[in-house]
Amino acid sequence: MGVLRWLWGAVLTLAALQPVVVGAVDRSVLVLGRISDDPKAHYEQLKPLLDYVVPRMRGVGIVEGRILMAKDAQQMGSYLRRGRVDWVTETAGTAMALGQRAGAKPLLLTERNGVGSYHSVFFVRRDSPVTSLEGLRGRSLALQSALSTSAYLVPAMELLDHGLQPEILLDPRDTPAEDSVGYVFARSELNISTYVHKRVVDGGVISSIDWNDDHALPPAFRQDMRVLYRSEPIPRAVEMVRADLDPAVRERLQQVLLQASSDPVAGPALARFFGTTGFHVVDPDNLRALERLRRGLLRIRMEVE
Repeated sequence: MGVLRWLWGAVLTLAALQPVVVGAVDRSVLVLGRISDDPKAHYEQLKPLLDYVVPRMRGVGIVEGRILMAKDAQQMGSYLRRGRVDWVTETAGTAMALGQRAGAKPLLLTERNGVGSYHSVFFVRRDSPVTSLEGLRGRSLALQSALSTSAYLVPAMELLDHGLQPEILLDPRDTPAEDSVGYVFARSELNISTYVHKRVVDGGVISSIDWNDDHALPPAFRQDMRVLYRSEPIPRAVEMVRADLDPAVRERLQQVLLQASSDPVAGPALARFFGTTGFHVVDPDNLRALERLRRGLLRIRMEVE
């Protein structure tokens, strides 16, 4: 089955959980990282693709693969800076956060379930008097969580870009200041749509993927909703590598992943890898989108958080 090394300093084997002391970095080992609140489930999603990649990288000195889990971006950033993780797969927002924290660089864009990019959808009830983002001033929004790219980072960026100040609320019934847009974390897309439908809040934001998902937005709710605003597209996910990764290893990893998209042997591993249907080179348009996210993260930390 292999070895799962948790960032918080333990090794999971088939036999037992035992403490381990992290030693010198072994450059013959390719370490794939993931920020996770469910290491066992994510390990099972990551391992098949790592098993596919490693044998194809022997020409650049890679003979083994390992998986390293972190409980948050701060810890993963530390491991990237220290060379403990070589490659991380993440959503675009978290990827840019790792770029800021640790200098990690984009390697490839990741297409999941046939979707290479998506956008944030602001919505209100059809009978709402709000007709523009500016109309949200003094009103409330339901977002998902501070970890969400499409349902927190991008909405906060859009509000700031439109001259609106996001303000976190104590609870859904709290009233925002007249010159701000209050927001509350609803934890799930279904909760967001429920809050709006039941008029607990004035509006909500979910991804374009979830807007078309009956589990996130039931048809009975959708018929009562109206799109208020759509953000610019953002990459669905990004493969990142540490800044000082050996250029030969970086180049070969990029080649192997690009080739995997058309290799039937890689199909099952890609499907387990969060529904990946392809990897793509970062083109200028997507590079600009990632840079906008990076700048947005900085602004949110300074002006919102």
